[in-house]
Amino acid sequence: MLVDYAIKYTEHGFSVIPIGQNKRPLIKFADKPLLTTNQIKEIWAKYPDANIALKTEKFFVVDVDRHSANIDGLNSIRELNHPEWFRNTLAEKTAHNGFHFFFQKPINEKITQNIGFLPGVDLKAHPNNYVVVAPSKLNGNSYEWLNHFSIKPTPKGLIDLITKKQVAKQSAYTANYTSSNKNKTVQLFELISNGLGDVGQRNANLTRFIGGLLYRGVEPHAATELALIANDHSPSPLPTKQVYATVNSIMDREIKRRRMRTFE
Repeated sequence: MLVDYAIKYTEHGFSVIPIGQNKRPLIKFADKPLLTTNQIKEIWAKYPDANIALKTEKFFVVDVDRHSANIDGLNSIRELNHPEWFRNTLAEKTAHNGFHFFFQKPINEKITQNIGFLPGVDLKAHPNNYVVVAPSKLNGNSYEWLNHFSIKPTPKGLIDLITKKQVAKQSAYTANYTSSNKNKTVQLFELISNGLGDVGQRNANLTRFIGGLLYRGVEPHAATELALIANDHSPSPLPTKQVYATVNSIMDREIKRRRMRTFE
Protein backbone atom coordinates (compact mmCIF):
# COMPACT_ATOMS: atom_id res chain seq x y z
CA MET A 1 0.00 0.00 0.00
CA LEU A 2 1.18 3.54 -0.75
CA VAL A 3 0.87 4.54 2.91
CA ASP A 4 3.57 1.99 3.78
CA TYR A 5 5.92 3.49 1.19
CA ALA A 6 5.17 6.98 2.48
CA ILE A 7 6.16 5.89 5.98
CA LYS A 8 9.39 4.36 4.68
CA TYR A 9 10.32 7.58 2.88
CA THR A 10 9.78 9.55 6.08
CA GLU A 11 11.88 7.08 8.07
CA HIS A 12 14.71 7.74 5.59
CA GLY A 13 14.51 11.49 6.23
CA PHE A 14 12.47 12.62 3.23
CA SER A 15 9.68 15.17 3.54
CA VAL A 16 6.57 13.44 2.18
CA ILE A 17 3.61 15.19 0.54
CA PRO A 18 0.34 13.42 -0.41
CA ILE A 19 -0.53 14.24 -4.02
CA GLY A 20 -3.74 13.93 -6.02
CA GLN A 21 -4.07 12.68 -9.59
CA ASN A 22 -3.72 16.29 -10.78
CA LYS A 23 -0.27 16.44 -9.10
CA ARG A 24 -1.55 18.98 -6.58
CA PRO A 25 -0.79 18.64 -2.85
CA LEU A 26 -3.62 17.47 -0.64
CA ILE A 27 -2.28 19.29 2.42
CA LYS A 28 -0.51 22.54 3.25
CA PHE A 29 3.19 21.74 3.26
CA ALA A 30 5.23 24.93 2.74
CA ASP A 31 7.93 25.27 5.41
CA LYS A 32 6.33 22.49 7.44
CA PRO A 33 8.37 19.85 9.32
CA LEU A 34 8.47 16.24 8.20
CA LEU A 35 5.21 14.38 8.66
CA THR A 36 5.21 11.85 11.46
CA THR A 37 4.19 8.23 10.99
CA ASN A 38 0.86 8.88 12.71
CA GLN A 39 0.19 11.93 10.54
CA ILE A 40 0.88 9.91 7.40
CA LYS A 41 -1.50 7.18 8.54
CA GLU A 42 -4.23 9.75 9.23
CA ILE A 43 -3.74 11.47 5.84
CA TRP A 44 -3.78 8.26 3.83
CA ALA A 45 -6.82 7.04 5.78
CA LYS A 46 -8.56 10.17 4.48
CA TYR A 47 -7.00 9.96 0.99
CA PRO A 48 -6.31 6.24 0.42
CA ASP A 49 -5.50 6.76 -3.28
CA ALA A 50 -3.05 9.62 -2.71
CA ASN A 51 0.24 9.49 -4.56
CA ILE A 52 3.58 10.30 -2.94
CA ALA A 53 5.79 13.31 -3.60
CA LEU A 54 9.02 14.40 -1.90
CA LYS A 55 10.00 18.00 -1.21
CA THR A 56 13.20 19.12 -2.91
CA GLU A 57 14.77 20.45 0.28
CA LYS A 58 18.20 18.81 0.53
CA PHE A 59 18.29 17.52 -3.02
CA PHE A 60 17.35 18.75 -6.48
CA VAL A 61 16.09 16.83 -9.48
CA VAL A 62 16.99 16.92 -13.14
CA ASP A 63 13.52 16.35 -14.61
CA VAL A 64 13.70 14.87 -18.11
CA ASP A 65 10.45 15.16 -20.06
CA ARG A 66 9.84 12.75 -22.96
CA HIS A 67 6.10 12.99 -23.67
CA SER A 68 6.31 16.07 -25.89
CA ALA A 69 5.67 15.41 -29.56
CA ASN A 70 8.49 17.75 -30.59
CA ILE A 71 11.12 17.64 -27.85
CA ASP A 72 12.73 14.63 -26.15
CA GLY A 73 14.61 15.74 -23.05
CA LEU A 74 16.70 12.58 -23.09
CA ASN A 75 18.33 13.78 -26.31
CA SER A 76 19.33 16.97 -24.51
CA ILE A 77 20.99 14.87 -21.79
CA ARG A 78 22.81 12.74 -24.35
CA GLU A 79 24.08 15.82 -26.18
CA LEU A 80 25.90 16.93 -23.02
CA ASN A 81 28.32 14.02 -23.63
CA HIS A 82 28.68 13.45 -19.91
CA PRO A 83 26.80 10.24 -19.11
CA GLU A 84 28.99 9.84 -16.00
CA TRP A 85 27.17 12.76 -14.36
CA PHE A 86 23.97 10.74 -14.27
CA ARG A 87 25.38 7.38 -13.23
CA ASN A 88 25.45 5.99 -9.71
CA THR A 89 22.81 8.32 -8.31
CA LEU A 90 19.19 7.70 -7.42
CA ALA A 91 17.01 7.75 -10.55
CA GLU A 92 13.46 6.87 -11.49
CA LYS A 93 11.32 6.46 -14.58
CA THR A 94 8.25 8.71 -14.55
CA ALA A 95 4.68 7.85 -15.46
CA HIS A 96 5.16 9.48 -18.88
CA ASN A 97 8.39 7.63 -19.73
CA GLY A 98 10.62 10.48 -18.58
CA PHE A 99 13.33 10.41 -15.93
CA HIS A 100 14.15 11.99 -12.58
CA PHE A 101 17.83 12.15 -11.61
CA PHE A 102 18.44 13.07 -7.96
CA PHE A 103 21.45 15.05 -6.71
CA GLN A 104 22.51 16.49 -3.36
CA LYS A 105 22.37 20.26 -3.18
CA PRO A 106 25.95 21.58 -2.89
CA ILE A 107 26.81 23.44 0.31
CA ASN A 108 28.61 26.40 -1.25
CA GLU A 109 26.59 26.78 -4.46
CA LYS A 110 22.94 27.79 -4.84
CA ILE A 111 20.94 25.60 -7.19
CA THR A 112 17.83 27.51 -8.24
CA GLN A 113 14.68 26.38 -9.94
CA ASN A 114 15.18 26.43 -13.72
CA ILE A 115 12.26 25.60 -16.00
CA GLY A 116 13.72 25.07 -19.46
CA PHE A 117 17.25 24.36 -18.21
CA LEU A 118 17.70 22.39 -21.45
CA PRO A 119 15.15 21.55 -24.16
CA GLY A 120 12.77 19.15 -22.45
CA VAL A 121 14.70 19.31 -19.15
CA ASP A 122 13.86 21.25 -15.96
CA LEU A 123 15.60 21.64 -12.64
CA LYS A 124 13.31 21.14 -9.63
CA ALA A 125 15.17 22.73 -6.74
CA HIS A 126 13.05 25.12 -4.68
CA PRO A 127 12.83 23.96 -1.04
CA ASN A 128 9.04 23.98 -1.31
CA ASN A 129 8.86 22.28 -4.68
CA TYR A 130 8.38 18.53 -5.00
CA VAL A 131 8.61 15.55 -7.32
CA VAL A 132 6.28 12.57 -7.53
CA VAL A 133 8.01 9.28 -6.74
CA ALA A 134 7.50 5.53 -7.10
CA PRO A 135 5.30 3.61 -6.73
CA SER A 136 2.81 6.40 -7.46
CA LYS A 137 0.55 6.09 -10.49
CA LEU A 138 -0.91 8.71 -12.82
CA ASN A 139 -3.71 7.66 -15.15
CA GLY A 140 -2.71 4.04 -14.71
CA ASN A 141 0.98 4.62 -15.47
CA SER A 142 3.52 3.95 -12.73
CA TYR A 143 6.63 5.69 -11.47
CA GLU A 144 9.43 3.12 -11.07
CA TRP A 145 12.81 3.31 -9.37
CA LEU A 146 15.62 2.42 -11.77
CA ASN A 147 18.10 1.73 -8.98
CA HIS A 148 18.58 1.91 -5.22
CA PHE A 149 21.66 4.14 -5.15
CA SER A 150 22.08 6.90 -2.61
CA ILE A 151 21.66 10.47 -3.84
CA LYS A 152 25.19 11.45 -4.80
CA PRO A 153 26.88 14.88 -4.58
CA THR A 154 26.42 17.01 -7.67
CA PRO A 155 29.32 16.56 -10.13
CA LYS A 156 31.36 19.75 -10.49
CA GLY A 157 30.83 19.80 -14.25
CA LEU A 158 27.07 19.75 -13.75
CA ILE A 159 27.28 22.57 -11.19
CA ASP A 160 29.34 24.62 -13.64
CA LEU A 161 26.78 24.03 -16.38
CA ILE A 162 23.87 25.00 -14.12
CA THR A 163 25.66 28.20 -13.09
CA LYS A 164 26.54 29.03 -16.68
CA LYS A 165 22.94 28.52 -17.83
CA GLN A 166 21.62 30.70 -15.03
CA VAL A 167 24.03 33.54 -15.81
CA ALA A 168 23.29 33.29 -19.53
CA LYS A 169 19.56 33.38 -18.87
CA GLN A 170 19.83 36.52 -16.77
CA SER A 171 22.15 38.20 -19.29
CA ALA A 172 19.76 37.46 -22.15
CA TYR A 173 17.03 39.41 -20.40
CA THR A 174 19.08 42.29 -19.06
CA ALA A 175 21.74 42.93 -21.71
CA ASN A 176 20.64 41.52 -25.04
CA TYR A 177 17.05 42.68 -25.12
CA THR A 178 15.48 46.06 -24.62
CA SER A 179 12.05 47.35 -25.49
CA SER A 180 10.26 50.64 -25.04
CA ASN A 181 6.87 49.02 -25.64
CA LYS A 182 6.41 46.61 -22.75
CA ASN A 183 2.84 45.67 -22.03
CA LYS A 184 1.67 44.29 -18.68
CA THR A 185 2.03 40.68 -19.78
CA VAL A 186 5.67 41.25 -20.70
CA GLN A 187 6.26 42.84 -17.30
CA LEU A 188 4.83 39.77 -15.59
CA PHE A 189 7.21 37.50 -17.50
CA GLU A 190 10.15 39.70 -16.55
CA LEU A 191 9.30 39.44 -12.85
CA ILE A 192 9.72 35.66 -13.09
CA SER A 193 13.29 36.07 -14.27
CA ASN A 194 14.34 39.27 -12.50
CA GLY A 195 12.62 38.69 -9.17
CA LEU A 196 10.25 40.79 -7.10
CA GLY A 197 12.64 43.68 -6.55
CA ASP A 198 14.13 45.23 -3.44
CA VAL A 199 12.72 45.00 0.08
CA GLY A 200 10.37 47.97 -0.34
CA GLN A 201 8.92 46.61 -3.61
CA ARG A 202 8.52 42.88 -3.00
CA ASN A 203 5.01 42.73 -1.51
CA ALA A 204 3.49 45.11 -4.04
CA ASN A 205 5.13 43.33 -6.95
CA LEU A 206 4.06 39.91 -5.65
CA THR A 207 0.45 41.09 -5.32
CA ARG A 208 0.51 42.58 -8.82
CA PHE A 209 2.19 39.45 -10.19
CA ILE A 210 -0.33 36.95 -8.79
CA GLY A 211 -3.31 39.13 -9.63
CA GLY A 212 -2.07 39.56 -13.20
CA LEU A 213 -1.61 35.82 -13.68
CA LEU A 214 -5.04 34.90 -12.32
CA TYR A 215 -6.67 37.65 -14.39
CA ARG A 216 -5.09 36.09 -17.48
CA GLY A 217 -6.47 32.65 -16.67
CA VAL A 218 -3.35 30.99 -15.24
CA GLU A 219 -4.26 28.05 -13.00
CA PRO A 220 -3.72 28.74 -9.26
CA HIS A 221 -1.19 25.90 -8.88
CA ALA A 222 0.87 27.20 -11.80
CA ALA A 223 0.61 30.78 -10.52
CA THR A 224 1.95 29.66 -7.14
CA GLU A 225 4.88 27.84 -8.76
CA LEU A 226 5.75 30.93 -10.81
CA ALA A 227 5.52 33.15 -7.73
CA LEU A 228 7.98 30.91 -5.89
CA ILE A 229 10.40 31.11 -8.81
CA ALA A 230 10.11 34.90 -8.98
CA ASN A 231 10.66 35.15 -5.22
CA ASP A 232 13.66 32.80 -5.43
CA HIS A 233 15.21 35.12 -8.04
CA SER A 234 14.78 38.19 -5.81
CA PRO A 235 17.82 39.85 -4.17
CA SER A 236 16.25 39.37 -0.73
CA PRO A 237 13.48 36.76 -1.06
CA LEU A 238 10.37 36.91 1.06
CA PRO A 239 9.79 34.09 3.57
CA THR A 240 8.08 31.28 1.71
CA LYS A 241 5.19 31.29 4.19
CA GLN A 242 4.55 34.93 3.31
CA VAL A 243 4.47 34.11 -0.41
CA TYR A 244 1.87 31.39 0.17
CA ALA A 245 -0.18 33.65 2.46
CA THR A 246 -0.23 36.39 -0.18
CA VAL A 247 -1.12 33.96 -2.94
CA ASN A 248 -3.98 32.45 -0.92
CA SER A 249 -5.32 35.89 -0.02
CA ILE A 250 -5.36 37.03 -3.63
CA MET A 251 -6.94 33.76 -4.78
CA ASP A 252 -9.74 34.15 -2.23
CA ARG A 253 -10.34 37.68 -3.45
CA GLU A 254 -10.34 36.56 -7.08
CA ILE A 255 -12.85 33.78 -6.35
CA LYS A 256 -15.20 36.29 -4.69
CA ARG A 257 -14.82 38.66 -7.64
CA ARG A 258 -15.74 35.92 -10.12
CA ARG A 259 -18.77 34.93 -8.07
CA MET A 260 -19.98 38.52 -8.02
CA ARG A 261 -19.66 38.70 -11.82
CA THR A 262 -21.63 35.46 -12.14
CA PHE A 263 -24.62 36.98 -10.32
CA GLU A 264 -24.54 40.33 -12.07
